[in-house]
Amino acid sequence: MASITLKGNTIHTSATLPAVGQKAPDFELVNTDLSTSKLSDYSGSKVVLNIFPSIDTGICAASVREFNKEASNLSNTKVLCISRDLPFAQARFCGAEGLENVISHSDFKTGAFGKDYGLEITDGPMQGLHSRAVVVLDENGVVLYTEQVPEIVQEPNYSAALSALS
Repeated sequence: MASITLKGNTIHTSATLPAVGQKAPDFELVNTDLSTSKLSDYSGSKVVLNIFPSIDTGICAASVREFNKEASNLSNTKVLCISRDLPFAQARFCGAEGLENVISHSDFKTGAFGKDYGLEITDGPMQGLHSRAVVVLDENGVVLYTEQVPEIVQEPNYSAALSALS
């Protein structure tokens, strides 16, 4: 379990993020067209998992925009934006913003991704949503970098995450 804050108030996650050097847990998430994707679908590419509570909040939207901008400069790298939002909301946001360099995935059906990655919020007003985190994987799905953002209303450290790709 990790302790994080929401506007200074302590809340908790279900566990801790996967460890650097560990094989990332596989997942099955829902795409904006309602098909599903697994981590194994991205085998051979580096992967940035940009995880957040909801696309309909300012900081979450900012992280998607920033990673979309950075993704256009990354070779052999996929940026996955993951939340428990409905796929329709994710598609609406990315379409309205013209974001084409990130891939949106939803964990709305089961929440298994949040549990397997240790980032499901277990108490407080955002209980059941995902905490804000970044996980970077190599081409074989091995964890290169993690950041459990300590305060939900804080943006992740983009430069640290992107540096892990080199």
